[in-house]
Amino acid sequence: MSQQIDILSGITASVGSLSESERKVAELIFEDIDFVTEASITGIAHRAGVSEATVTRFSRSVGCANVRDLKLRLTRALAAGRRFIQDADPAEGPGVVYDIATQTLALNRELLLEADVAGAVECLDGARQIIAFGCGGGSSVMCQELQFRLVRLGYAVSAYPQGLLPRMVASTLDPADVVVVLSVSGYTPEMVESAQVARQYGARVIAITAVGSPLADNADLVLPIAARETDFILHPSASRYALMAAIDVLALELALRHRDQARDKLRRLKITLDDHRGGDNRQPLGD
Repeated sequence: MSQQIDILSGITASVGSLSESERKVAELIFEDIDFVTEASITGIAHRAGVSEATVTRFSRSVGCANVRDLKLRLTRALAAGRRFIQDADPAEGPGVVYDIATQTLALNRELLLEADVAGAVECLDGARQIIAFGCGGGSSVMCQELQFRLVRLGYAVSAYPQGLLPRMVASTLDPADVVVVLSVSGYTPEMVESAQVARQYGARVIAITAVGSPLADNADLVLPIAARETDFILHPSASRYALMAAIDVLALELALRHRDQARDKLRRLKITLDDHRGGDNRQPLGD
């Protein structure tokens, strides 16, 4: 599949090779992209103070077939979200990281309290093996986090944080297996299709994802999460806090379900780690 580059990045990269009159068109685009996407070539030329021929030359200089193509690609850039074009005012100080994390956890706490956590725990506890799928930034890391949480409790759990591998693994499963698929949006094709394949072979699918998403529609059980991204895009996505909280809830409930066994596993783990690294008895278990 061919992918056109972001036109705004292309214009920025081309500025040094543009003529003085063509630069005026570039300046107009960054000053008022909405106007350029809607105006005629005559309107663009008049506003930029150049000729219509210059607007046409500019379009070709930045890799577009014509002015119409330029406007279409600018519209596409706008569709990605205005916050990726116009800078928002940042919140004051590094404390905003903690504030947004707190807000995200509070929002998702209510969602998880209403979810069928008990059903998810029952499903996971009875599985022959637990398979975790994640794709992308946060979900890839968090599917491995699920593995790290549950392996120390003695569960047979594996994580597959790659695009094609989850689909391959899903095709090897059977009704004794449980898949946990993590996706904040629930629209990532690799995750939706892997869930579909797993269910076709009888495996149960638990999705930690957005309600009403394609992934949620292809799961046996959904633990809902919500992400409210701010206009200040330079702040890392807070959605991973929601994923981590859901994972911790599952791990806690599974540990409480088998208290004695969990305590024995964790003690053995602690002894092994202390022999390896030393330190006091309040160090975390492998973190």
